[in-house]
Amino acid sequence: MPNDYSHALAVPAASSPTSQHSLGLRIIAIYKAVKTVCLILVAIMAFQLDHEQTFMHLVHWLEHLSLADSNGLRKQLVDLLMELGPSRFVAIGIVALVYAAIFATEGIGLWLRKHWAEWFTVIATGSLIPVELYELVHRFTLLKLVVLAANVAIVVYLVRIARQPRGAPAGH
Repeated sequence: MPNDYSHALAVPAASSPTSQHSLGLRIIAIYKAVKTVCLILVAIMAFQLDHEQTFMHLVHWLEHLSLADSNGLRKQLVDLLMELGPSRFVAIGIVALVYAAIFATEGIGLWLRKHWAEWFTVIATGSLIPVELYELVHRFTLLKLVVLAANVAIVVYLVRIARQPRGAPAGH
């Protein structure tokens, strides 16, 4: 009876391509979840600023906030808030919720390892890259650069994953 040591040479499940892709999809799903939570918080704040009294309280608070070397930034923020006015914050809140719903859909689909979610995320994330690039060129910040780089990496990674052949569904 020959000894069969082939099982000892098998690739462990933790380092197989499928589990690596699963980990990658989970990381992207968590990234999308963080963005979803942030946008929900933005929406909540925006809806609160719709109320004239809350809006004016924030403006008053910002005008009297004493932070060293922040007068220019504080004045710009107050001017921006006054220009927008409280009524615009409902629209900002709605847009934030729409994006939160998109990110949540992407994240849940990726967490569940759904093939459609890979392509949905490629399309949704890829469609925002030109806007992010424009914003980066006109108003550079390190955060914008990091977000753009992360989104480009996500799109490239997911296109590679989504184009890989899938095994036949169970029962076929």
